[in-house]
Amino acid sequence: MNLKEIYSGHKTVISFEIFPPDTEIEKLYSELDLLNIYKPALISLTYGAAGKNRGLSIEILEHIKTQLNTEVMPHFSCICNSKTMIEESLLKFKKLGIENILALRGDIPNEKILCVKDFKYANELVEFIRQKTNLSIAVAGYPEGHIESPSLDADINNLKRKIDAGGSVIYTQLFFDNEKFYRYVDLVRRKGISVPIIPGVMPIISIKQIEKMTKLAKIEIPKILEKNIEKYKDSPDDIKKFGIEYGIEQCIDLVENKVKGLHFYTLNKSKATTEILENIKEKL
Repeated sequence: MNLKEIYSGHKTVISFEIFPPDTEIEKLYSELDLLNIYKPALISLTYGAAGKNRGLSIEILEHIKTQLNTEVMPHFSCICNSKTMIEESLLKFKKLGIENILALRGDIPNEKILCVKDFKYANELVEFIRQKTNLSIAVAGYPEGHIESPSLDADINNLKRKIDAGGSVIYTQLFFDNEKFYRYVDLVRRKGISVPIIPGVMPIISIKQIEKMTKLAKIEIPKILEKNIEKYKDSPDDIKKFGIEYGIEQCIDLVENKVKGLHFYTLNKSKATTEILENIKEKL
């Protein structure tokens, strides 16, 4: 099922993101079994054609597709990947019966690292995939702006280039303030972009996780969240409990505002995500 079909209905659908683990592949499969109970529309997998764990990525994609009978969406970055390498990977996806892909620029490497430069930007990769395949292409959006972008408006202009090149769905970076997401949707629509915008949700499981994410990306911490982080900073169990409660409220509000989907960044762990889903399933 392609992305257009997945998001064509009136109900909010669920999807999950995972990544290839360095070890303990069976542990990931156990977590996936628990996540798959909630019948996700798709499971996305971080992936790079020339990156680490390439072979394992294919194995995981095949497991999800054949053993779990669930749609998969590999991530695909273009920085330091040649057109030939990308075409080879696209052929592997075709053999697996994959219909969807998330096209990304990827992280820019250290200047000292030798790197092929067939692509500079994600819109170039989107156009290349559209010309070479029938894959349905998703792209990334940033409700608070990409960390390298000079402004949110400039970032949305870059988003429009990706959509004009062939992107059919936008998955957003995680955020903790739903109002920022709603404002972003409004700004994106004003640019003439009409494709589904799927909010990315990451359940809070630790202070370290929040600190890491806010360092890597433009993500503002709301006052209520900041207050409770300080309150529970010495109690990991209480942070997790609060994080799940916060995630439940966040997701209920998003569903009530009729988002097309909820895309959970699971960090390869099922517990927090499934607890949130247990508490919002009557809303879906």
